[in-house]
Amino acid sequence: MSTQPEQQVDVSTDGLTDLTSTEPSGVVESEWLVTPQSGRVPKLSIVLPTLNEQRGVGECIEQIVDALAMMEIPGEIIVADSSDDWTPAIAALMGANVVTPDPKGYGYAYQYAFERARGEYIAMGDADTTYDFTELPKLVALVRDGDADMALGSRLNGEIRSGAMPPLHQYVGNPLLTGFLNLFYDAGVSDAHSGMRVFSRDAYETMECCSSGMEFASEMIMEAGASGLTIKEKPITYHPRRGEANLESFPDGWRHVRFMLLNAPGYLFSLPGVALFASGLFVILSVISGIRFAGIGFGTYSLIMGCLALLVGFQVTNFGVFATIAGDPVQRPTDPYTNWILDRLTLERGAVAGGILVLIGIGYHGVMLSRWAASGFTTLPLLSGDIIGMTVLVLGLQSMFASFLLSTVAGES
Repeated sequence: MSTQPEQQVDVSTDGLTDLTSTEPSGVVESEWLVTPQSGRVPKLSIVLPTLNEQRGVGECIEQIVDALAMMEIPGEIIVADSSDDWTPAIAALMGANVVTPDPKGYGYAYQYAFERARGEYIAMGDADTTYDFTELPKLVALVRDGDADMALGSRLNGEIRSGAMPPLHQYVGNPLLTGFLNLFYDAGVSDAHSGMRVFSRDAYETMECCSSGMEFASEMIMEAGASGLTIKEKPITYHPRRGEANLESFPDGWRHVRFMLLNAPGYLFSLPGVALFASGLFVILSVISGIRFAGIGFGTYSLIMGCLALLVGFQVTNFGVFATIAGDPVQRPTDPYTNWILDRLTLERGAVAGGILVLIGIGYHGVMLSRWAASGFTTLPLLSGDIIGMTVLVLGLQSMFASFLLSTVAGES
């Protein structure tokens, strides 16, 4: 986090005449709003990241003040601002604590503000009027009553007003990303990328989020799911935004997917690797045993494909082990192979096992070469035997070098 001093916000109203729909008249009068000048300690901190939201931030602050009065909870509003318009002036004039994170970034803005939040509970949401903050009380109640560590406002289970969300996001992007999170991290939510959330300070500290970009929204759900935190939802209404959208559909969507995959090596590497290895081994054993299925048997070409699948599967599964050791992912692999490797493999064990396979492969080919020479180099060995022997040799070499690489990555000496 940046340790630079926070910049002071110019709260003069010069130039606000073009914002007639959002021009503030001053601090909103409310006994429940804890302003930066107040000596009171807030119970709830509401964080708004802003990037040129001058047309919506005033309305959002008014809604938050109404929500505080409804709950009868003293709360502060923290605006983490990176704007070059009148957003920070409007927010500061209406009683918000405006901070300026440096560097910029959606996730960094939230983390910067969370570090400065004083409330026992923290709420977050966008300042573009898409979320109605008068719906906050039902989310806060879930956390205050101990029913959830994190409460989400579900747009997909609620109402999405006309023009509020592009069809690509509503019917493809958000359901797909939510499905990934539920599959990989057992989140059990309907709208994983809703921006309206409430959680306790303890829950946030448990999550240990660190992403600086848009993937921060995914990371919170991933960390919560991996940490065993309870997540519950309430339906909310999603409204059309005011001002220009800051979201880039495909680049930001890919950032979410990329982050999820890199932090779930069990699904990215181990699962497909084990599947390839098992299928390859099945084909090899079927060729050796001569088993036929529905009158169809496996031949030399099937054996080649089976050996390739086994070798590739072994290597990809090792990638999952490497990624787990080197990257400390949010979701560690749960397959038996990866966990067995992580728990038991040492450099010496791996090198010895690989060396044994190498010797078996070399020994087999040595015998075949001697037989070929004894026949006057006229009788070639069986092709299937050579393929299997070469596969064993390569598998041994992979095991040996993978053991040294694992030890290097793990920092062993």
